[in-house]
This record gives sequence, C-alpha cells and structure tokens, in this order.
Amino acid sequence: MAVSSSHSIRTCFQIKAKSPALNLEKRVFGFPVLQHRVACVGKKLKAKVGTKVEAVQVGLEGSETLTDLKGLGRALELDVVSERELREKGFLGLRKTKLVCTIGPACDSLEDLEKLVLGGMNVARLNMCHNTREWHRDVIRKIKKLNEEKGYSVSIMIDTEGSQIHVVDHGEPTSLKVQEDSIWLFTPEKFEGSVPFTVQANYEGFSEGIKVGDELVIDGGMARFEVIERLGSDLRCKCIDSGLFLPCAKFSFWRDGKLVERNYELPTLSTKDWSDIEFGISEGIDFIAMSFVNDAESVRHLKDYLTIKSLKSVRVLAKIESLEALQKLEEIIEASDGVMIARVDLGVEIPLEQIPTVQEEITQVCRQLNKPVIVASQLLESMIEYPTPTRAEVADVSEAVRQYADALMLAGESAIGLYGQKALSVLQMTSSRMEAWSRVENRQDLLQLRQLGVSLPDRIAEQICNSAVGMANNLAVDAIFVYTKHGHMASLLSRNRPNPPIFAFTNDESTRMALNLQWGVTPLLVDLTDDMESNISSTINLIKSKGLVKDGDTVLVVSDVTPTRSTPMAFQSIQVKTIA
Repeated sequence: MAVSSSHSIRTCFQIKAKSPALNLEKRVFGFPVLQHRVACVGKKLKAKVGTKVEAVQVGLEGSETLTDLKGLGRALELDVVSERELREKGFLGLRKTKLVCTIGPACDSLEDLEKLVLGGMNVARLNMCHNTREWHRDVIRKIKKLNEEKGYSVSIMIDTEGSQIHVVDHGEPTSLKVQEDSIWLFTPEKFEGSVPFTVQANYEGFSEGIKVGDELVIDGGMARFEVIERLGSDLRCKCIDSGLFLPCAKFSFWRDGKLVERNYELPTLSTKDWSDIEFGISEGIDFIAMSFVNDAESVRHLKDYLTIKSLKSVRVLAKIESLEALQKLEEIIEASDGVMIARVDLGVEIPLEQIPTVQEEITQVCRQLNKPVIVASQLLESMIEYPTPTRAEVADVSEAVRQYADALMLAGESAIGLYGQKALSVLQMTSSRMEAWSRVENRQDLLQLRQLGVSLPDRIAEQICNSAVGMANNLAVDAIFVYTKHGHMASLLSRNRPNPPIFAFTNDESTRMALNLQWGVTPLLVDLTDDMESNISSTINLIKSKGLVKDGDTVLVVSDVTPTRSTPMAFQSIQVKTIA
C-alpha cells in the first residue's frame, strides 16, 4: 500500500500474506509489522513520489503463467554460464567478484575464448598497445559470435595505449628473457623487422635528460638496465637485473633511488588512441579503459565525445597509474564510470610498500562514489610460466576480494601465459572462498557509505536500496531482484555488498553489458513494460519455468518506475516474495 500525493510521501509496510518459509520479525527497521494489518509511519516530504514495502506470496497458476509469458514478449536472456552456476551452487553459491581477462596470442582462438567464458570471464579486455587492428577486430567478432550463438554475455573492453613511453619492438613477437650483463641499445629510430639486442622506443625524446649511471626499469621492475653510454638520442644499457621483457613494455628512469620526473607535455589520448576509440565505437565495444589519466577533464572530454559519436552507451574507466592521478583521485573517480587500479605503473611512481594501502583507499573511494573498481596487474604473475601460483599471489587475490573490489583482472597471465585457463580458475575459486568467508564474518557494515543523491528522487532511490540490502540480509532472502533501465538502482544495491546475489532485469543491452562489472550483479535482458507488477510477475514466472527458483524460495524485489504519461507518479517499492 502506498500513500502519496503531489505534496507528501508516507512509507507504508504491509504484509499481505505470511508464509512459514519467510520468518519475518515483528519489527522491520524499527517499525511495527502486524499480520494482515498495515502500519504506516513516516515524515512528509515535498515530492510526487510513492514508496511501498510489502511481503507477498507468489504462486504459479497455469493459465496465468501462460498469459504472463506471452505478454512479456522476448524470452528471458540469462547468461548460460551464470545459469549453470546457479543450478549447481544455488543463489548463495554465485560468485560476486567479476573477472576480466586480457586477450592475447595465447587465447585468441574461438575455442580458447570459449574456455575462458566457461571459466568465468565476465569482461574481455583488448590492450590496443598490442597486435594489429585486424587482429582486434577478429577477436571482438569472435566474442560477439559466442554471445549470440551460445547465449553468453561477455562484455568487451579496449585499453588505450596512452601517451606514454614504451617499447615498440624488442626483437621477439612475445615475451623475451633478458640475461644479466647483456648489452642492449635503446633507440627511437624506426626499423623494419627485428634487430638483436636492439629496442625501439615509441617517442623520439625518450632519452632527454638521462645521464650515464641512471637506471632504466622495465614494467616497474620486470627487468633493470644501467645506462652506460649516450649516443645522440640512443642509450646503450647493461642488464643489471635479469627478467622478462614483454612486448610494448613501458619503461621509466630512476636516479639515486628516485623516479626521474620529466614533463613530456604529451596529451592523455594520442592520435593513435583517438583512432582506436573510433574503431572501438564502430565494433560496438562496451568499455574504454583510459590509460595514464591525470585529471578529470580528460575523462569528461572523452565521455562527451562518446555521447556524440556512439549510438550505444560506452562506459569510460580511468586507469589510476600515476602520482598525479592519486593527487586528484576523487575528482577523477567522480568523472569516470569506473576505475582500474594499474598497480605495475603505479608502483613505478610511489614506493612499493605503499601499494597495498593505496589499493584499499582507491577501492573504498570507488565504493563510496558508487563506481566499479578493477584491481589489475600481477595478480598471478608467476602463472605466465608456471602451472600453480605462489601462495603470496593467492593471498594478494584474497585481499582484493576481502576489500570488496568489483573485479579482478588477468593481464599477461591470460594474454601470453602458458596457463591462462588455470589462472582464471584460481581467481574463480579464491573469489568464491573469500566471499563465503566474508558472509560468515558479516563484514558488510564496516564501511559507512556517504549520501550521494542530491535531488529528492535520487535520495529516495539511494535510501530504498540501502534499506533493501539491510532487509535482505536480516531476512536471509535467497536473492534480490531489481528492475532497472540504466542500471543505477542495481549499482546502488551492489554498493552495499549484500549477502544474496542481485539479479538485474533490464531491457537495455548497453546496461546489461555495463552491469557485468558490478559486484554481485547478474544482469538479465528482458522486455519491460510500464506495468511494474506485470514485469515482476512475468519475470518470476519465467525464472521458475527455467527451474532456477523453487517453492519456498524468498526474493526481495526492488522496483523503480519513472514517471510516464500512463503513470505520472514516480514509484519505488520493496517487496518480499515467497515462491509458492
């Protein structure tokens, strides 16, 4: 029951039917709840909004079911991997931490891509630093083919190269072992093919201000060289720490234990980056990870560009990998649609011992601002060459899950590693185990979330989602269902990190793909009407018809109906439904 007018709102809690399977307390959020009666309390707010909280019992009658299924139009599109996991493990067994895999030559065949999908990959990342345009197009179309033909729902992300100094060529198509005391020439001169012990840099002025005795560090410490001679723009260097040299590796210079800071005055997005972005738009990608973001304005500029150029919604993720980004962290996160913590490059610019605390701080700020965060770089680095991870790596992954990061990302482990599928299974198993532990520890209330909403409708939506999660945890419901056009309420629910999984029903394909990065959210594509009660009834019937819910299961339903001509009042509700 909802009491509303153009000038006031009252929140009402109504119990229409009580089922033995649903053990409701006599007070919910401090308000009395009586069987077969209504208790209404609340303060008046100036808005044309209705809010409802109720518990009802849902049954499936044959004729009603048939009518609802026909009325819904398109069948429910649930990712088949999530459906399989739900059948095998039940609601609480669903993994909530999302997994991102970088695609490279080790996993670019249709067969290998499908193995990654079946292993739990939610987002496929393509690093535009590597490979040709034709290769990227081929991979994107393979993933889309798998989605369309096999019923998967894998989002696609491209990662811009950024205006940063890196290796163009080092003599090998994949990784290269660098031996101690070997002598190498680093040069900006372009050459065709490969020249032994010669590294081509992508920027002509890469050696400006560098002195003999400085250290050249590859990818934050994968290998180290000492500058032994300057030859014009070239540098002759001796390897002092042997290691792995990856294609397009980034490098930095150090002097007396400190980073050599130089202002190259390079734009955040290079000419090549804009070309890659145009390519991504034409291929229908879902995310753009923007490298070396140092301010919020560059993020806003790209988002404005995408609004004009792209017919579908493309989300922009800011990669945090510089000291400048940390100094402007909150404004960058607010401007972006999410964040990637690129720990390798970040570890070049700040002391290594600060990385764990900085990671946790970024993760918490992202959660406060309701933006998904990906923890990336060297999660299981040893598995590029070895079939089992180090115990320290597993502990690192576990810590990211404990911090409630939305997603974990494999880079070289999947792109060029020998054991990419095993690495993905390690992430999957570790995430599931740590999530179960966190539920037992009941850690959800440790982070006090700030209020984000400014307008009254936004504040109401935020409070409803906060209350819904508390209610879902206290009542131990099996799942949370949310109906959303743009994914906002689904993200607000995810922000609270509930115990039950969140099933987000949307009729927008872009929203479905974007929600693949939200912690604990399983997005489903379905036709929705203006009649929210019909949507709820129909989707529950569809899910039951697939055998994914059973009698006695309880679900908490959150709906948000925006004003339309037929329903001029914005209306939000929380309902607890018992399947019968």
